[in-house]
Amino acid sequence: MNSAKLLIVGPQGSGKGTQGVRIAEDLGIPVVSTGDVFRENVKGGTPLGQRVKAIIDAGDLVPDSLTGEVVRDRLSQDDAREGFLLDGYPRNLGQVSDLDEFLSSRGDELDAVIELDVPREESIERITLRAKEQGRSDDTEEVIANRLAIYERETAPILDVYRARGIVDRIDGVGSLDEITAQIFAALEARGLRGSDAA
Repeated sequence: MNSAKLLIVGPQGSGKGTQGVRIAEDLGIPVVSTGDVFRENVKGGTPLGQRVKAIIDAGDLVPDSLTGEVVRDRLSQDDAREGFLLDGYPRNLGQVSDLDEFLSSRGDELDAVIELDVPREESIERITLRAKEQGRSDDTEEVIANRLAIYERETAPILDVYRARGIVDRIDGVGSLDEITAQIFAALEARGLRGSDAA
């Protein structure tokens, strides 16, 4: 079990979900994806899931307070106490403060932030292709552009906070999956977060 506490950040279509799973498997830590946790709770009909479903059904975004509650609960579970990889949280500056507060209350902090850098046109192309493959008609170019604009406006600024702490590793998100994974692993090794004997 590794004690790496990581965050992966990138626009929609950057491949962070796929890379996140690869990193987590390699390090033996869980991926904590807010989207997945929400979906599991909605599917399971838990009280939290019912609250989330009502918000999403109304077409609203899940508020920061509820998202923070979900993440704190997940990070308090045994498998995430020693290490984790966050995907989808924090996604704005308010959530960065919440996460800082929670981690410091446990004497923890993030070890590294992996930024998957993908040009906007590439993101749009990838998401459009994925939508066609999965038959998702809701992923129109307009919807995609709007999501990317939200990312640029709200999520990209969190990287400045983490850059100031010297923990951001910028990874070129264009290339083959294996090339990108290799870049990420090299960056983690340079920080001493991944033993060179790791498979």
